[in-house]
Amino acid sequence: MTDSNAYIPPKVWAWNKANGGRFANINRPVAGATHDKELPRGKHPMQLHSLGTPNGIKVTVMLEELLALGHSGAEYDAWLVRINEGAQFGSGFVAANPNSKIPALIDYSGEKPVRVFESGAILLYLAEKFGCFVPTEPALRAECMSWLFWQMGSAPFLGGGFGHFYAYAPFKIEYAIDRFAMEVKRQMDVLNRRLAESRFIAGDDYTIADMAIWPWYGGMSKGQLYEAGEFLQVQEYTHVIRWADEIAKRPAVRRGRMVNRVMGPLENQLHERHDASDFDTQTQDKLQGKA
Repeated sequence: MTDSNAYIPPKVWAWNKANGGRFANINRPVAGATHDKELPRGKHPMQLHSLGTPNGIKVTVMLEELLALGHSGAEYDAWLVRINEGAQFGSGFVAANPNSKIPALIDYSGEKPVRVFESGAILLYLAEKFGCFVPTEPALRAECMSWLFWQMGSAPFLGGGFGHFYAYAPFKIEYAIDRFAMEVKRQMDVLNRRLAESRFIAGDDYTIADMAIWPWYGGMSKGQLYEAGEFLQVQEYTHVIRWADEIAKRPAVRRGRMVNRVMGPLENQLHERHDASDFDTQTQDKLQGKA
């Protein structure tokens, strides 16, 4: 039997109606700026323009970890980019990242500014610049790079796939939810098997692979993404949970996950970060009042 209400794609797709769902107001089929808006610039070498989503958290964690090791060149200003309001389509942000996605980093420490976009590229850039959190031994480096790029290829199935159809789509589509739930559970099993034999993702040492994977899959293992913990039975992935808990205890991770955060309890939000003292409660409360 044929469903008379089934969608039949036209020969040529046309953008002639809103697609519905959360974030529909910022979705469009063309790139480029929609308005003129220069990016602010603070006093530090690193200027980060971001939001406290999993992709944004990767970079703020990395910067805080570098500062914890004493790398003063990693001092940074973190500016809030409210993507739900279309701030990523301002001319200044588009110049920093033509893809109009957070995070975007501009490094002013050299003779010429260096722009870096895509979270994985930023992690690798900082790791190589400061010589930290990426192995130098060839086999270990290859393992780290493999897992870093695994995250880049896998997370869109978790976020744009499962997360969208389970939590954000204007109506529930059984086929789409089942398809992406199956893939997310497979990915979680991949990680669970790896972490059954390894303390961290790439081996015995904490690396940028952990920083990339933790905000997405660590969050999922703790039931913090899309309110889908019970649906996906995330308690099954005990090795991922062990790993996620260990990373969450790191002081730099606790700080990094607060930066550019606009959701959850106010005490866990630091909308902008311009100095280490911004994490102090009094300063933080003052910033919240201005945000």
